[in-house]
Amino acid sequence: MAATPAQTATRIDYAATLDQRSKMVILAGVLLSLFLSSLDQTIVSTALPRIVADLQGIELLAWVSTSYLLASTAMVPIYGKLSDIYGRKLILLFGITVFLLGSVLCGLSGSMLQLVFYRGLQGFGAAALTSTAFAIPADLFAPAERARYMGLFGAVFGLASVIGPFIGGLLTDMISWHWVFFVNLPIGLVALAFIAAKLPKLHSGVHSPIDYAGSVTLLVAVVPLLLALTLDKTQSGWGSPLVLGLLALSAVGLGLFIVAERRAVAPVLPLHLFRNRTFALISMISVAVGSTLFAAIFFLSLYLVNVLGVSATEAGTTLIPLTLSLVFGSVVSSNLVQRMGRYKGMILFGMVIIVASLWWLTTLTPETSIWMVRLRMVALGLGLGPALPLLNLAMQNAVPHEHIGAATASRQFFQQIGQVIGSAVFGAVLTTTLTTALTANLAPLRAQLPPTLAAQLDPEALRNGPVGGSEGAPGTATDPAARMVQAITARFATQRDLLTRALRDADPVAIQTLQADPQTPAQLKELLGGLGALPPAARAEALAGALTALDAAQAQALVAGQTLGAQISQAVKVAFTDSITAIYRYAIVLSVLALVLTLFLPEVPLRGGRKPTPTLSLE
Repeated sequence: MAATPAQTATRIDYAATLDQRSKMVILAGVLLSLFLSSLDQTIVSTALPRIVADLQGIELLAWVSTSYLLASTAMVPIYGKLSDIYGRKLILLFGITVFLLGSVLCGLSGSMLQLVFYRGLQGFGAAALTSTAFAIPADLFAPAERARYMGLFGAVFGLASVIGPFIGGLLTDMISWHWVFFVNLPIGLVALAFIAAKLPKLHSGVHSPIDYAGSVTLLVAVVPLLLALTLDKTQSGWGSPLVLGLLALSAVGLGLFIVAERRAVAPVLPLHLFRNRTFALISMISVAVGSTLFAAIFFLSLYLVNVLGVSATEAGTTLIPLTLSLVFGSVVSSNLVQRMGRYKGMILFGMVIIVASLWWLTTLTPETSIWMVRLRMVALGLGLGPALPLLNLAMQNAVPHEHIGAATASRQFFQQIGQVIGSAVFGAVLTTTLTTALTANLAPLRAQLPPTLAAQLDPEALRNGPVGGSEGAPGTATDPAARMVQAITARFATQRDLLTRALRDADPVAIQTLQADPQTPAQLKELLGGLGALPPAARAEALAGALTALDAAQAQALVAGQTLGAQISQAVKVAFTDSITAIYRYAIVLSVLALVLTLFLPEVPLRGGRKPTPTLSLE
């Protein structure tokens, strides 16, 4: 049975009735709430090693992020629709409250399991912040005026990504990791008070019942899909019963969701929006852009640390140029669109720069300097800057105002789905290509090593980085060449100790160990056999000669070890570089797809607003 249209009451046109100063006050509060959510996503990452060391739960490490992602992604479209029904203010206040509650509980966590659960609660609240914040500019400004303010949202994300890792590291080192969550409280309480006092209801004018069936079936469709994509494939492969069962459950949930939405009076995601060409195309573009963005940022850090050998902190600062150029591109492109009244050309320009930047990233080599990497990041940011905010503008301009909340949340939802898909697909590409490359590159070198050293160069262990299986061991070198030198030095130190105890002290255990060692020269074994008949002076002379010969052998071994170790280090770096550039080649395919889809995007004229009569003020 067809759904009855939702009742629509007279809507206050805030774009026409609020004065400019009031709009700026509201926008500041919204950006503050968005900054709160964005900061949390970047500040926690630097504290994770300390959290794991404290709570002793490395097997749940991935779920600290996964639980947040599951909750936030699944709830984004639901909050978007609720904000259309009940107004943006109520949903935003609810989201901030839940987010702050989750932050306090995360800071008080006494186990990794508790932290995973409370991070999910944080994500449940954060979804309301992000989905609602992006819709509010559509309430405050007419599309023709809105473009100039869209760049500010990119700037907020950029600022959070720059200062988040720094603040997280500072709080973790100076106080404790608990404060990376507690720091949300002062920012959140200011945003809460600001929005409660200054933000109007921002009601869409729609009065309709909540789509409970659509909300539940959407969760059934999305949560199992995200779980199937994010589960550790070394434990639950793509063909495992668990993953296949989750995918089947997701497919059933999707079918039930479509049925529920066709019958709903006010669906969570109005299916008729997909008949809108702009909405449908931007939804597909968002998936591709989300996957591309994840690949470009996440896997670059692996290259920086494992190939160029920079520290984790320096790897984080290498992304700052990307952030700054993204902010610059976002602000400049938004102002140009404001002047020209046309957005499609600017989005196309951004997509072309993204494709070119990804191609440039495929040219990375083990010899690429850190500054050339930063230049590539600048270029990528200049492409992402116009694309991300203007896609929001184009979608909001193309749908009726009563669906702006749902439409804006849907775009973010599809972009986050793209990020999860990118995580799964590109992660599988990395695992497959890296293992193959390491095996091929190391095979001739491992053949030259003793079995004990060859075992330390297991490709399966080196996939996690040059530290292999010795990660975290005190005094253990992390570079393969340094580890080889360390192993050679340790082996000769052991031999030197055995010779001293055998020839000087006549230690029977040392004598027996040397005689049983097949690498002990026959002349030394013969000397050890008749050691009891030698006077102390003869034993001292024999020891001096043996140690001199051992020093010469050690020097020769170290030269050979350093040469072979350098070859191993280069082989590992080449394997990592080849694998990561392969990911960028796959990302180019997705970015080209997004570019092609953008070509078919209609250029809908930006709607203007009425003259502001009467004018409302927040005073």
